[in-house]
Formats: sequence, structure tokens, C-alpha cells
Amino acid sequence: MFASPLLFGGEADMLHRGLFGAAIAAVLMSNGPVLAQSASTGFKQVISTPNAPEAIGPYSQAIRAGNMVFLAGQIAIDPKTKQLMKDASIEDQTRLVLENLKAVLETDGLGMDHVVSTTVFLKDLNEFGKMNEVCAIFFKSAPPARATVEAARLPRDVKVEIAAIAVRP
Repeated sequence: MFASPLLFGGEADMLHRGLFGAAIAAVLMSNGPVLAQSASTGFKQVISTPNAPEAIGPYSQAIRAGNMVFLAGQIAIDPKTKQLMKDASIEDQTRLVLENLKAVLETDGLGMDHVVSTTVFLKDLNEFGKMNEVCAIFFKSAPPARATVEAARLPRDVKVEIAAIAVRP
């Protein structure tokens, strides 16, 4: 058991917190005994790049918390022209979405190999195979865990949106 008396008050307390507490402890302890930092820096850092579409609401392109990076869902918007690729094929949309995720990761010194999980939202699950072929190009070795769901409607009526979680070694 990896419970820390400084963090949770001992092993007995850790048992009462269940698996969720164990997962939180693993994340926190990977960066030392305490995650909280001074109020001026906080415990999370916003990651932003002009090489991916701007956030179009009250969210960030990505947030780093400890050694984990949580990437917001990306859709097929060209960051240079700010144009939506709404009518592009599922393959072209998936490729641009993954390029956008890659650009955000690179801003934080990471790459696609650091991605441990993705969540894929598809307008039409019948296009899963085509989306999957493009993903295989970006995730060649040790591909991330993935959940894929069909959504009735995606932002700006795109065909695919992908969110990701990466971990810094």
C-alpha cells in the first residue's frame, strides 16, 4: 500500500477512501507528498498554443496538473485559417483533430507517445473503421486506452471530436 501518513492520515484512513482515493494518492505521490502549491501558482497550469484552435468558451486547450495533462476535445478547425472542415471526410477531420492535439502536447514538451487515454466522439459510428485507420498512424506503438461513442450532435456539426489525457514521465 502506498498510503502516506502526511497525505491521508495513515493506512486505515486510506482503506476507507477506496479505490478512488488510491488513484488520487498515486497521482499526488508521483509528484511528491503534496500537490498544493502557493496561491500565486496554483496546482494547475494552463497550456495554450496558437498552433491549435483557440478555446471557444470558458475552457482551456489543456491543463497540466502534476505530471498529467488533460487535453480538451478538439474538432476539425484549421488553426491557421480558423476555418472549420465541416464537409471534409472523416479521415481528413480525424487527421486534423489529431494534429491539433499533437500541437497542444508539443507546447508542453510532450508527444503523442505520452497519450495514455483518448475519448472519441463520432457523429456516425459506421465511420469507426476509417477513423481508426487514421488513429493508427498517430499512435504506432503502445496506443492509448480509448473510449469511442456515437453522439447525436457534435460542436459545429463536425464528424469527430477527440479529447485526450497524457502523462509526463
